[in-house]
Amino acid sequence: MDYYDITDSETASEQELLDAVFRAAISECSRGSDIFGLRMQRHSVEYFLEKLATLRPGYSSDTGRIEALFSEVAYIHLTREDKVEQAISYIKAEQSGLWHMASDGTELERLSPPNDTVYDAERIRHQIQQFETDDRDWLRWFDGQQITPLRVTYEALANFPIEVLCQVIEFLGFDRDAAQDVEPDVAKLADATNQIWADRFRAEIADQPMNESGSNI
Repeated sequence: MDYYDITDSETASEQELLDAVFRAAISECSRGSDIFGLRMQRHSVEYFLEKLATLRPGYSSDTGRIEALFSEVAYIHLTREDKVEQAISYIKAEQSGLWHMASDGTELERLSPPNDTVYDAERIRHQIQQFETDDRDWLRWFDGQQITPLRVTYEALANFPIEVLCQVIEFLGFDRDAAQDVEPDVAKLADATNQIWADRFRAEIADQPMNESGSNI
């Protein structure tokens, strides 16, 4: 609420406060257009849906509440196929504090002071399992809500950003040619350390015995 400079009035109901927050977010992020984009990570979904049920009661489905708030909605599911590399990137960002960087080296998002990164196989294993669970939960939710999202992989987005952007624009019902002059201005944070950690982790997993289900112990 502080981000949108909204006062938490003692006389306002939770529904009124939520309405103010959503209206402010939509107004700021749509930037004068009639398009609003919301990036939702899996760990935030339950809280979001809980607050949405308070804001838009009387609907029997999540999609009903979402459409009541945002009107026409298109869903895009972004996932990463290589969960080892995804886990390593996430852990390095957590440890280093740096999450996003521009192509010229300018830091776009840093959440903590710079710190050294340390290899942690158990932490990588745990994060892989979490990302796999997140993917299953997303697919279960899409199926339960009868949603067919546009499916995009990180690998495709990283290697062919303009082509993926064209697909997204077309999926939204606009002319894909609008993306032709776009120049991505972000840099990959992955470096030699990522590859060293990935090779080491895969080698360690390969040396471990398998359990009855065929998974590494």
